[in-house]
Amino acid sequence: MQASVTVTPDQLPELLLHVAVVRPVFLWGAPGIGKSSLVRTFADSLGLDCVTLLGTQLAPEDLIGVPQIVDGRSRFAPPELIARAQPYCLFLDELNAASPEVQKSFYSLILDRRIGTYELPEGSVVIGAGNRATDNALARPMASALVNRMVHLHLRADVDDWLKWAAVNDIHPWVIRYLTQRPDHLWSAPPKTEAPFSTPRGWHMLSDALYSCGDDIDDTTLNVLATGTLTLGHASGFRAFVKTVRHAFDLDAVFKGDAAWPRDPADRDLLYFLAETMRARLVKDLPGDREHTSAAVRRFVLRAKSLLVELAEISVECAQLVIAADAEGVPVLPSWFLIEVSRDLPRLAARR
Repeated sequence: MQASVTVTPDQLPELLLHVAVVRPVFLWGAPGIGKSSLVRTFADSLGLDCVTLLGTQLAPEDLIGVPQIVDGRSRFAPPELIARAQPYCLFLDELNAASPEVQKSFYSLILDRRIGTYELPEGSVVIGAGNRATDNALARPMASALVNRMVHLHLRADVDDWLKWAAVNDIHPWVIRYLTQRPDHLWSAPPKTEAPFSTPRGWHMLSDALYSCGDDIDDTTLNVLATGTLTLGHASGFRAFVKTVRHAFDLDAVFKGDAAWPRDPADRDLLYFLAETMRARLVKDLPGDREHTSAAVRRFVLRAKSLLVELAEISVECAQLVIAADAEGVPVLPSWFLIEVSRDLPRLAARR
């Protein structure tokens, strides 16, 4: 299921507070963006225990329970995990990865809050979550009868929300600083092959590994950890960033004139990282309309063009990377800036 309307992690708790307390909610989102942890945090905020059922590990009888004889009649006794006397949060994780039979067994629980004769205590909430088929994750079609029993929210990864969370959850400073410079590297679409890809969960795992290894981690080990948790290109960028940290060398120093572009062939990965960082800086800081540029922005533009000339002397390819269009051929920098580059740096414009 896809949707053009999405919510960020910061927006989700308020929505759940108003919606999940009156109707079941299903939370859609890509793998690794924090759906499960957000639900558990929400349950904690209400003072409710969070009982998690994994759709991929259930059979219908696990939910319905086993029959027993009471007063000469048979009835099904739901499992103790579900049949509680106090209100709680029932979290149906990976619900849309469950078999059709298991999905059917949830119908009455989700809509009527009942299994057989057992009814969820007043004040309980029911929240489901799952990945989308387009994420190359295990996901089965959800029957329309089940879809129509829930309110559907679509979660997206948001770097500002994640960085605020990271700042108070002991995420490694290297990870925070890198994603502050390269916010576009927080998340990448799952690949069609079996390969690591970047997600908030992946960055969290890398942070834990970095703390375990210590800041004196050697480059070989760093490479193993980064490529084992992130998209290959993001892993390469992170390694280059760590090199800048260790040499007190970053793009701000280059812009201020306190450092020059690295020229040593052994530092080519560092040069690419700085070029990509400069591109991200221009995308972020250049206004769309030249008419509204301030004096400070005009000075920034002059310095940027001067640095592009210096960069092209070392590597035309890296300089071209700064101003290149995206994968679909759409320019990412403002047209007025690209026109100035074409006029003032014809060598780059000819290759663009």
